[in-house]
Amino acid sequence: MDLYRKLEKGTYIIAEMSANHAGSKEYAKEIIHAAKEAGADCIKIQTYTADTLTIDCNNEYFNLTEGTWKGENLYHLYEKAYTPWEWQPELMEEAKKLGLDFFSTPFDKTAVDFLEEMNVEFYKIASFELIDLPLIEYVAAKGKPIIMSTGMASLGEIQDAVEAVRRAGNPQLALLKCSSSYPAIPKDMNLKTIPNMKEVFGVPVGLSDHSMGDIAAVTAVALGASIIEKHFCLGRDIENPDSSFSMEPDEFKRMVEHIRQAETALGRVSYRVTESEMSDRRNRRSLFVVQDIKKGELLTEENVRSIRPGHGLSPKYLPQVLGQAAICDIKRGTPLQFELIGQTDSK
Repeated sequence: MDLYRKLEKGTYIIAEMSANHAGSKEYAKEIIHAAKEAGADCIKIQTYTADTLTIDCNNEYFNLTEGTWKGENLYHLYEKAYTPWEWQPELMEEAKKLGLDFFSTPFDKTAVDFLEEMNVEFYKIASFELIDLPLIEYVAAKGKPIIMSTGMASLGEIQDAVEAVRRAGNPQLALLKCSSSYPAIPKDMNLKTIPNMKEVFGVPVGLSDHSMGDIAAVTAVALGASIIEKHFCLGRDIENPDSSFSMEPDEFKRMVEHIRQAETALGRVSYRVTESEMSDRRNRRSLFVVQDIKKGELLTEENVRSIRPGHGLSPKYLPQVLGQAAICDIKRGTPLQFELIGQTDSK
């Protein structure tokens, strides 16, 4: 897969399934179909188990005390949220039948090995794993494109992760600006970082968007984002660890439409007058005779004005024509032209 070539065709839009299957393989398949209908280019899942992410321990370090998952134990949260590995080849096949790209976020080497057996075409590195340089190097060594989220990371940590990919000789990397709050709030998103990140690292940059609605996603595209990733669910009423900050199909479809409209509006650098503007040029200001003028009479600010519409001389010529004489009678309401006037006889 040539990720960069895909990005040349327009904003690449990823529907993140995450835990929104709510433990049902049928829901997972429905999500894939709904994402396709909503305009996604790709469906993304996550490949882990509770044991590959953490340990079953109930002391203070493993219990969440704030945020969306306040009161949860990490191990039990991941038990509820994970996507069973035995589903994943079938889900990938379902996506391919629909023409959707499919990839996953591995969280340890065993997940990478499993996904390699599935022959996934590219990988995601999650924000929380950006500091796991051995894992990043292991993924990068597979030689497949990598999309890496940067939530919570300092500039130096992002640099370390980028260098880990490059050390492995992997040429295809994209970064995602991300606010790792669930849901993210606008004041913490700092989307102006996107063009700076493109400049600093010289790679395509997008947005992993955990905010509600599509304002952040569309704004990111206007700032140069070439990838948008958004959590996707069949309905927020289907309870699971990720539903509260995920997009429903109609919302996702509307976001895709807005992104495509934004792309069209962005267009390219152009000072060309468009066809629609050409007709409107007739309604711009121009110089008109606003009082009847007799032959030989001088043009003054009283009998010539800059008004709409635009059939006369450009207003910039007003200083040049004032003081000249009419070479014929000119009726009020006539667009002024140079052939109607001339210099006065000084004798």
